Amino acid sequence: MHTNSNDMRKSILLALAALCLTACQESLEEKAANEAKMYTMKQCPAQMGDNLVIDSMTFHPATHTFCYYYTLKGTLDSVGVLNKENIREVMVRELRNTTSMMAYKEAGYKFKYTYRSQKNPKNVLLEMLFTKKDYDKQQ
Repeated sequence: MHTNSNDMRKSILLALAALCLTACQESLEEKAANEAKMYTMKQCPAQMGDNLVIDSMTFHPATHTFCYYYTLKGTLDSVGVLNKENIREVMVRELRNTTSMMAYKEAGYKFKYTYRSQKNPKNVLLEMLFTKKDYDKQQ
């Protein structure tokens, strides 16, 4: 009986180990949501330049979209200023080169950037959405 008891104990331990391993794995969506939440908690708000602050980052699992929220101030805080520069091309180039988001880009996630006015926070000065067709180097 002693042998059966040891075999049974080993089987239970193996089953518990397998259960722990599968429970510890999170889906890509869960990982994205956690990363966005942690980034916002630890890094935001953060000054990104003289006239730019990142306020938060969120993830919407239903649409697989990362959303970045910024505040523009000073000389950038007026309608049309960012449109004068070819900001979309600059942003898509940066997104293509961002290695930390590689798994999400490979999965075809979307990236949305919203820039609001510091003077009037309800005023969206610029909003851009990038999909796989925008940032995929193969296309």
